[in-house]
Amino acid sequence: MTPYELLALVLIIALARLVLSLPPLVAQSQGRTRTIAHEYLDPFIVAGIAAWLLITFVARTYYIPSASMVPTLAVGDVLLVDKFEYHFHSPHEGDVVVFPPPIPSPDDFIKRVIGLPGDEFRIVHGIVYRNGARLSESYTNERPNPDFNLEIRNYGIFVDDGGGWQPLSSSQANVPPRSMWTAPDRIPPHCYIMLGDNRNDSEDSRVWGFAQDTGRFDAGPRKGEAAGFTGRAFLIFWPPSQFHILHG
Repeated sequence: MTPYELLALVLIIALARLVLSLPPLVAQSQGRTRTIAHEYLDPFIVAGIAAWLLITFVARTYYIPSASMVPTLAVGDVLLVDKFEYHFHSPHEGDVVVFPPPIPSPDDFIKRVIGLPGDEFRIVHGIVYRNGARLSESYTNERPNPDFNLEIRNYGIFVDDGGGWQPLSSSQANVPPRSMWTAPDRIPPHCYIMLGDNRNDSEDSRVWGFAQDTGRFDAGPRKGEAAGFTGRAFLIFWPPSQFHILHG
């Protein structure tokens, strides 16, 4: 249930409570409808409002529908996502994050933060290098594709999957215009490289460019729409056999 659906349900219950608490029209009524309103509907309203505040501003559950984050997250896992934390600090490298993607989608995406604003970033034969240092990625599912290369350079994202270097198009991917960059070979402000742990079966920043932590998408098919991070996934609580805290 989305926050909007929950809020609608609370409003319906509140309306029913208001109707039942109106003065009865039948002279012999002893006010039983008011008792019902107080005894049964008021607790539902209070609980509903508390739940709405919780899932809107603090935490929310998410279901994993795809294999793009295997082995960290399996299809069918249910997560608890902290929606409060990023009000106080930016995402860290390694965080598993839920966010609206810069391409049309009815659902949020969940990926791992790999590149941060201001980073030099490249992928060489499938191996990720951040600020010149090779990342130790024990969380990935299998050996990366040795034919894949990526570089942040010349105010763009350039990829080579075996057919030669090509820039990601700003009409198809969120690659901000040159004026938004602080250096031609560093990730722009408020932009992040997001990759799936199942690196060979994940549509991520290698295809649709940067995710953004604030503002509106600078480019791509959702240019001008609201961007941001929904929250950090920190706990798998279903199924019980997979119950554990997620670490970056």
